[in-house]
Amino acid sequence: MRVLGVDPGLTRCGLGVVEGQVGRPLTLVAVSVVRTMAQMPVAARLVLLERMLEECLARHNPDAVAVERVFSQHNVRTVMGTAQASGVALLVAARAGLPVALHTPSEVKAAVTGSGRADKTQVAAMVKRLLRLPEAPRPADAADALALAICHLWRGQSQQRLEMAVAAARSGYLR
Repeated sequence: MRVLGVDPGLTRCGLGVVEGQVGRPLTLVAVSVVRTMAQMPVAARLVLLERMLEECLARHNPDAVAVERVFSQHNVRTVMGTAQASGVALLVAARAGLPVALHTPSEVKAAVTGSGRADKTQVAAMVKRLLRLPEAPRPADAADALALAICHLWRGQSQQRLEMAVAAARSGYLR
């Protein structure tokens, strides 16, 4: 399975593509950070992000997209930009017909490091180790995007099967 992880941000949006499955070594396919200039109008920044995401999907053909769930912060401007970038990622993935999953920062940290309270340095170090890289991906947005993809590879498949079983039970298939 190949997953595109998206660490949404309006100024810096991390994109990481990882291939693998539970119990097998993971492989780094691609990693990048889309940057937009703060001086640009917000709409133009979102269009640039959309184009880069579409290009990433076309180039790497992921089976699924994992996006970091936006969480509340004290800085409303930061939350707004993150939410807007997240919305673009969700839209581009849905338009491409790909399954999309949202993972909280603590879910991602727990999946990759074993602790939902890990800091960015610990996440980057584990991403380096899990993908057998010579050095940790930089900036942190790149490492976070890869961590999202890894989290989805490890947790998303089982979570998706559980959701399908619950849906089947509710619709009467498992009575």
